[in-house]
Amino acid sequence: MARTKEFDPDVALQAALELFWRRGYEATSMADLVECLGVGRASIYATFGNKHALYLKALDRYAENRDPVLLSELSRPGPALPAVRAVVRRFADEAGSDDGRLDGCFIVNAAAELGARDAGAARRVEASWAHFETLLHSALTRARAQGELPEERDPRALARMLLVLMQGLRVVGKVSGDPARVREAAEQALELLG
Repeated sequence: MARTKEFDPDVALQAALELFWRRGYEATSMADLVECLGVGRASIYATFGNKHALYLKALDRYAENRDPVLLSELSRPGPALPAVRAVVRRFADEAGSDDGRLDGCFIVNAAAELGARDAGAARRVEASWAHFETLLHSALTRARAQGELPEERDPRALARMLLVLMQGLRVVGKVSGDPARVREAAEQALELLG
């Protein structure tokens, strides 16, 4: 007779995501995961695979939770440029907050810690960034079509610039004790939108 799971895998995955997000992949041991999830090692392996597979699932979960929010913010009907500005400012505010310094962005953390040497993590980071760039490009294309953005501005190039800026804000915000640094950088970038 097969045993039933004595834990909720969704709750356990969320707890793993939060632990990896706070501590990073390398600094999180299987013993840490067992303690945090309240689940035996064998159950973790049976449900999620090894630590690396669980980490990749946590990255997927993070993207699943973040992407709909960005899609909603950047695809609302009406003027598009105010939405882009609001997203950039939100990123700057989050990066400059105490919480932003503490944890940063899970995708940026993954890129910095594992991106260059872990193909699975790198694919997820790139997919997240490509999706975000596409959302920004679409919003900026709408803004130009609606006359909010000067005709000579290239929505693709602006989207890429904003993506790189916003990921950089996360990195700088994680270490810097000066929230004005990220907020002022964001405002300067927004000036390029016209």
